[in-house]
Amino acid sequence: MTPTQIDTFFATLQAANPQPASELEYTSVFELLAAVLLSAQATDVGVNKATRRLFPVANTPQKILALGQPGLESYIKTIGLFRSKAKHLLQTCQILVEQHGGEVPRTRAELEALPGVGRKTANVVLNVAFGEPTMAVDTHIFRVSNRTGLAQGKTPLAVELKLLERVPEKYLPHAHHWLILHGRYVCVARTPRCWQCAVAACCDFQPKTPTQ
Repeated sequence: MTPTQIDTFFATLQAANPQPASELEYTSVFELLAAVLLSAQATDVGVNKATRRLFPVANTPQKILALGQPGLESYIKTIGLFRSKAKHLLQTCQILVEQHGGEVPRTRAELEALPGVGRKTANVVLNVAFGEPTMAVDTHIFRVSNRTGLAQGKTPLAVELKLLERVPEKYLPHAHHWLILHGRYVCVARTPRCWQCAVAACCDFQPKTPTQ
């Protein structure tokens, strides 16, 4: 994509959805962190089903710790890899209580030091909770960025850095949500819905999927 096409691409997505939001359900920064940690290799729908049961009972690091491993597992057992995720979430809660006064830290280094929290999760928290212009490259963003020619790279980090370089600053606060939603509902993996795509004219993907 050319710079002009990139601007048109994001202006079009912005016009259709001026205030995009995460589809994970949360009411606090800690709930967001926990939900994103649980969402690895799982759907937002599946995570929301589990956290609707968990968060009314335990929505702070202290309350999660009070559940213990078996108790926490009983709430999240419908999520893939629930045992390892429960272990990581409990370890993270312990660190939050012991080192951060029970609060979620605001720096990338401190977030990535938490068990089960990688660069992508840290980027989501930094962007959604703290308003930083980060790019959390998941499978949707990786696919959309490479397929469209927006920001091509062989690794999520390479795509992230290229996006930060190419996406105009005015769009960065919401760019990762627009790209995730576009990849989840329009630019899908197997058969991209090009006939429904508002930004098809900006896209390098050839041949476009025919009208259905």
